[in-house]
Amino acid sequence: MITMDQIVREGHPALRKRAEEMTFPLTEEEKETARQMLEFLKNSQNPELSEKYGLRPGIGLAANQIALPKRMFAIHIVDEGSEPVSFVIVNPKIASHSGARSFLPGGEGCLSVDREVPGFVPRYAKVTVKGFTPDGEPIKRRLKGLPAIAFQHELDHLNGVLFYDHIDPDDPFRDYPDARPVGDGE
Repeated sequence: MITMDQIVREGHPALRKRAEEMTFPLTEEEKETARQMLEFLKNSQNPELSEKYGLRPGIGLAANQIALPKRMFAIHIVDEGSEPVSFVIVNPKIASHSGARSFLPGGEGCLSVDREVPGFVPRYAKVTVKGFTPDGEPIKRRLKGLPAIAFQHELDHLNGVLFYDHIDPDDPFRDYPDARPVGDGE
């Protein structure tokens, strides 16, 4: 079981390295890691398990956040009123995206960053994504709102980019004319 002890923090070199493409078939160990990454997110969102194991709630986890430099991440978002989004994706890519952008009004957070970094992180409002399941089955999905933001956040991890790299250091809450807060008519 993955716990907060396995998640590397800001300053660890794994967070700034570009992760490597994975080759299929994945090893049993890689498949088990994928399963455990998704399990961590589910456990972290369960108040009892989160408290029992000292887990910070998260909606996404990239392999390099557990010091595994491979192109794989998990997302688990259960939002009332919308379809749950829960999957592991291997060798993810953005196939297309909207011109419009969006951001989380409260800013983004990260399991690897133990501090608040205030500011807007503009991202594509809608993305069509491609990749593979851990078993090698092709995935193609259209995401918008929080799932689209989470996908881009995790993809950034695989490219050695952290969310606060996108925040304007001179004006963290500056107005982005082409960006709307998530939840604002998306």
